[in-house]
Amino acid sequence: MPETGPGERAGEAFAALLTPVGGRLLEQAALEEARGDALRAATRLRAVAEEAAGELPGGADPAGVAAAALTQARLRSRAREKFGDRAARMFFTSDGLEQATRAEAARHRAARFAAALGEGGRVADLCCGIGADAAALAGSGLRVEAVDADPHTARVAAANMAALGVDDRVGVRVGTVGPEWAPAPGTDALFCDPARRGKRGRVFDPDAYSPAWDTVEALAQAAPAACVKAAPGLPYERIAPGVSAEWVSVDGEVKEAALWYGGLADGAARRATLLRGGRARTLAGGAEEEGAPVGAPGRYLYEPDGAVVRAHLVAEAAAQVEGVLLDPRIAYIASDRLVDTPFCRAYEVHEAMPFSLKRLRAAVRARGAGTVTIKKRGSAVDVERLRRDLRATGPGSVVVVLTRIGEKPFCLLCSEVSGAS
Repeated sequence: MPETGPGERAGEAFAALLTPVGGRLLEQAALEEARGDALRAATRLRAVAEEAAGELPGGADPAGVAAAALTQARLRSRAREKFGDRAARMFFTSDGLEQATRAEAARHRAARFAAALGEGGRVADLCCGIGADAAALAGSGLRVEAVDADPHTARVAAANMAALGVDDRVGVRVGTVGPEWAPAPGTDALFCDPARRGKRGRVFDPDAYSPAWDTVEALAQAAPAACVKAAPGLPYERIAPGVSAEWVSVDGEVKEAALWYGGLADGAARRATLLRGGRARTLAGGAEEEGAPVGAPGRYLYEPDGAVVRAHLVAEAAAQVEGVLLDPRIAYIASDRLVDTPFCRAYEVHEAMPFSLKRLRAAVRARGAGTVTIKKRGSAVDVERLRRDLRATGPGSVVVVLTRIGEKPFCLLCSEVSGAS
């Protein structure tokens, strides 16, 4: 009789988690994980699994099932940041959780698909991973064919569709996506999130994605409508003409770029979408990038959201606040007007001066600041060393902005008056 391999044993253990006894083990694993004692958790859960061995599916090793349950408990705990309370009933792999789309971004993207395709539209989700996007697409009323090359990942995705109650609208299968891949008849649009992790961690070169960028782009161009998710640092020269590129930030942190093709593209060549507090705000621009005027520091300093910067929409953000750039190459906006905008954080400027440690230290002390927040763009100053050198000890607080104006290092002492909301 042939020996069972590691992949088969992992599959058996995961399948056992989907049974009633597996559900009880997952509940116990969550309790043990919350206690924070890893050794006790492993020992206790293994004992519970061995007691229930007679209820496990044939071939499932109690120790392996216990280990799988603990792994899921740990991944679910980490996944709360991305999926909130839904994480407690989902299933994960370590790499799948790392690359999975945050729930807010997946819902935002799914709404755009649904608006274009209508109820019951059919989407092929290539490289579906654990199924975060497939679930969001199905939740918006679409029908989804989800494909992943890894059999275990596909099993996890299928389990998530059932756990989230959308398995009637999503079919998950194992498949390799290559140049010869073709969608099923009747497919209206394609979504692809190519793998961006290798054996050594994250992959930043699009040609090292799996599938490679040229393959992904060719499939997207051939589809009637398509969206490709990429890392936010995707080189601009890899974005083809006619594609609508969108950079998405969640709670102020840039998370991804989404490229929209064919029937899903629109008149905006570049978009910055900010997801915060359940709301989506979008700033858009055309194919030609505008240049903002340059001027001196004003009463207020605006720091554009990272998605605005990545989308090259700083000039559009400056126009909203009637502002100018301190330097044409750096994304800091000066204005004498305080404007409530979701696309920038606003700071009141108390002092602006050429950078000098001695002068800056004296200015910080004069303001009685002991809490110093240091922000920088275009500055080579070591932030942690500067923090130590300032030796700030007062009861107040101040924001120190380090930048460059022309070729001269500059610093501004500020206080935040409105965060992006």
